[in-house]
Amino acid sequence: MRSAFDIIIAPVVTEKCNAQAQASKYVFKVKTDAEKIEIGRAIEELFKVKVKSVNVMNCMGKARRAGRTNKMGRRADWKKAIVTLSEGSIEII
Repeated sequence: MRSAFDIIIAPVVTEKCNAQAQASKYVFKVKTDAEKIEIGRAIEELFKVKVKSVNVMNCMGKARRAGRTNKMGRRADWKKAIVTLSEGSIEII
C-alpha cells in the first residue's frame, strides 16, 4: 500500500478552487494511477478530516511549441481530484 504522500502531489490553488472551498470542496493534483478510494483515505490520513465523496478528472497536457522550428511538444497529463468533506469538518487549506 502506498503512502498518502505518494498519492497526493499538491493542492490546486485557483480562484475557482477557492470559491469551491466555501462549499467544503477542495481540489488536489494526484498521481495519474490513483483511485478514488486511495485518494479519500490519503486525505483523511493527512488532514484528519472525514471525506464525503471524491470526484476525479483526467486532465490532458497542452500542446506547446518547442524551439524556432515549430516542433510541437506536449505537457504531461495529470489527474485532478475534487474532495468533498463531511459536514462539521474543519477547513484544510
